[in-house]
Order: sequence, then structure tokens, then C-alpha cells
Amino acid sequence: MSEHSHAVPIPPGIQVAPSILAADFGALREQVATVIDAGARLIHVDVMDGHFVEPISVGAPVIEALAPQVHAAGGLLEAHLMVERPERHIEAIVAAGAQSLTLHAEATPQLALAIHRAREAGVGVGVAINPGTPAAAIEEVRADVDVALCMTVNPGWGGQPFIARSPEKIARLRALIGPDVALEVDGGIDVRSAPICAQAGASVFVAGAAIFAAPDPGAAYRQLVEALAGAGAPPRR
Repeated sequence: MSEHSHAVPIPPGIQVAPSILAADFGALREQVATVIDAGARLIHVDVMDGHFVEPISVGAPVIEALAPQVHAAGGLLEAHLMVERPERHIEAIVAAGAQSLTLHAEATPQLALAIHRAREAGVGVGVAINPGTPAAAIEEVRADVDVALCMTVNPGWGGQPFIARSPEKIARLRALIGPDVALEVDGGIDVRSAPICAQAGASVFVAGAAIFAAPDPGAAYRQLVEALAGAGAPPRR
């Protein structure tokens, strides 16, 4: 494990996680600094391999480049591994500086092993499920994870519209995992969809285009936080 990497629990209560997938990669550090200055402490990095999902995105080098900046601010780098056989990539992603890894249930026949390896690496662990995957897919590993992630679009592409039936699934997941596990939503999250997801039981909100496609990403981050607070989104604990 990297000397810079260690498990950092996602803070309790409502958290908005800016996703760098939608950021301007020509000014990535500056854009991340803008949302950190606005209050963000959970930065979401989508790692895509061109196999589990069609696009190819970023990997360990980008995480390594951002880690000192995020860690210095007291923040957490969350790597969302949209890759086949994620257990094969845990060591490199953790060494780069990720403090929490989210693995897709559909991406490996050895989900329990993948979770075990992430635990051995000393980082937080999440399990994600796609829109077509039943909530029950998490049941056998729910006691072993810190985060359950419900995809609210089909994974791979930013800027997709929120799947309208997602809140029903979020509610089923919350009932399955109990009150103390973070329930993350990812895809089409903005000032309209986030409060609906919060009322269904979500506590962590990944937002890419809603933040980084805005003229002022810091202001967009604050607007999303305010929309959740204004909707009376309940704390996780």
C-alpha cells in the first residue's frame, strides 16, 4: 500500500462527490481545486477499461497526479472501477493514492475475493450495481462493504439522463443494507434528481456534468449541496 493511501471513511450524512469524468482535463488540477475550495471533500474518479464499459477513461497515473492535492485538503479520492476483473487492478490503484475503491458486482465472478483484496490493501470498499442488476445482488456482501453504489444511468458515459425508476431501487437497496452503510447514486444527478434520491435513502451523490459542465463548478457544487439541504435530505446517521 502506498504511504499516501489509507482507508478514510466517507463522512456521515449527505455528501456530494464531484466526478472528474466531466472535468476539463486540460485544467484538471484547477477544476478540482475549485470544487475543493467550494467545500467538496470526496472526489470521484471513474476508471474505465473499454471492456466492461465501452469507453476508456483514466487510470492510476491520473489518480497519482491528483492524490497530493486532494489529501492535503483532507479529502478522499474514490476510485470507481468500471473494469473487468477489478481485483487485478486494486494494488496499482491503491498505490496511486485512492482511499476508497468501488467494484462492480457484474465485473468479476469473484466478488467476495475482490472485496477481500481491497480490504487487505487497507482502503474503503464499495460495491456498485448497474440499472439492470437486482438490488439483491449486494445481499451476500453487504456486511463487508462501506458503500453500496446504485447506477442511475447505464455506466460508461457522462451526461446521460437520470433513469426515472431509480428511486424505487434506491429504496430497496436502503432497506437491504440498513441505515449505516453509505448509499451512493451515480448518473444524471443534478439539483432536480438528487433530492428525490435522498428521500429514497441515498446519502452520497456523484455529479459530473451538473458540476463540471457549469460555467462555475464551485458554484454548481454549492447549488447541489443547497438543493439537498433545501429538500430536507436526512442525514445518514
